[in-house]
Amino acid sequence: MKNIVFILAGGTGSRVGGDTPKQFLPLADGRTVLEHSVDAFEQSHFIHEIVVVMHPDWMQETEEMIRRNAWRKVKHLISGGSERWESSWNGIAIYLKDDKKDPDTFYWFHDAARPFVSQDIINRVAEGLKNHLAVTVAVPVTDTLYKVQSKKRIVEDIPSRTEYMRAQTPQAFHYLAISPAYMRAIEKGKIKATDDVGILMEYNPDVEVHFVEGDETNRKITYKEDLEK
Repeated sequence: MKNIVFILAGGTGSRVGGDTPKQFLPLADGRTVLEHSVDAFEQSHFIHEIVVVMHPDWMQETEEMIRRNAWRKVKHLISGGSERWESSWNGIAIYLKDDKKDPDTFYWFHDAARPFVSQDIINRVAEGLKNHLAVTVAVPVTDTLYKVQSKKRIVEDIPSRTEYMRAQTPQAFHYLAISPAYMRAIEKGKIKATDDVGILMEYNPDVEVHFVEGDETNRKITYKEDLEK
């Protein structure tokens, strides 16, 4: 089994504010969000290669970061797209012509903005891939959910929380499951999926998605306040 992780850092993090993308902002220990995210997979014995998918305007800064940290598993630094799915596809595309690919190669996708992903979560995903073609990370919904009419600002229904979970990353797939899904999505166009599981479920629906337990600490940095928690 070969596990390749795409660290998706192509966004600008506009909701955090300021001119610096959130993946380059420091956490409490002074190291950046991106450094923490890459480190988590660099340290895992399950992971063989890392690909950093970066906003094109910040490639030089990322190259310097890679040199400074001397990450052994970072094999590629590539440009991301304007949408998340484009960044994922850019990662997949660099391996499409690899005729010597291990038949048990899995592509992992992780939001760079989730710097607190634990080794336990990475281990659970890796174990799940031993029996499943697609594995995602999820945590239970603890708040009450409303189904609403947004324009009228009316609550229509309160669905059962037991039927819903909140998605996290990493999300991992056998390359023969996710690559064809992306190719079909791109061929049809008008992609609406917001993550890689969504792409798989819409364009390769015969593949079941297994989930493993995430953790509340595996939170996503969205606002400036998230850096201080």
